[in-house]
Amino acid sequence: MADTSIEWTDATWNPVAGCSIMSAGCTNCYAMRMAARLEAMGTEKYRGLTRRSGKRTVWTGKIRLDEKALDIPKSWSKPRLVFVNSMSDLFHEKVPTSFVQRVWDVMEQTPRHTYQILTKRPDRMAEAARSLKLLPNVWLGTSVEGPDVLHRIDELRAVPAVIRFISFEPLIGSVAGADLSEIHWAIVGGESGPRSRPMMEEWVDEIKRMCRRSKVAFFFKQWGGKNKKRAGRSYKGRTWNELPELRI
Repeated sequence: MADTSIEWTDATWNPVAGCSIMSAGCTNCYAMRMAARLEAMGTEKYRGLTRRSGKRTVWTGKIRLDEKALDIPKSWSKPRLVFVNSMSDLFHEKVPTSFVQRVWDVMEQTPRHTYQILTKRPDRMAEAARSLKLLPNVWLGTSVEGPDVLHRIDELRAVPAVIRFISFEPLIGSVAGADLSEIHWAIVGGESGPRSRPMMEEWVDEIKRMCRRSKVAFFFKQWGGKNKKRAGRSYKGRTWNELPELRI
């Protein structure tokens, strides 16, 4: 819960741990593998959150709320971009609305930080947002891995936010039918790891064109694959690290 190697953020903060498989993009989720590794290292927070299924590690669906982690951002004096719940989903159906509110309270109390919340459940995010304050330092996003879950973008559009963003990672299919109106940032990345599925360059091209048409900031995270470092981050001969402009 500190500095991270994730290219589009500075730090991670995990007041919630554990999740459930929602769609095809979850199949090779890095967080499942990491949770299993942390449990094997004796980290109590991750005990029982994953199980073995054949040769894979999968979520059990158990969620753990970490009361002690709530105040961690208050101890960071230097402003940071903070990815909220890299090891879970704040809007998982088992996370009580009252706990979501407590996370919101901490974010409101630490305006020096900018928080990035990513969910595969933008419908619940939209519902919860009705009772949550619109905070200028909180960006809200959803994951879209392929054409079967494009509806998440429409659900995200219903969420009041100063910045709305889409993580097209792992990108495992064409999303040529996506509508990026009222979206401010797009992150694109291929799947990584031993069982990673390939990402086609034409799928990235489609998203890049959509971003330019809709004036959406474009961030290319990685090509992925079994050796993501070797595959690198260069797209069209350069590195794309665009960030959204704050809109209030």
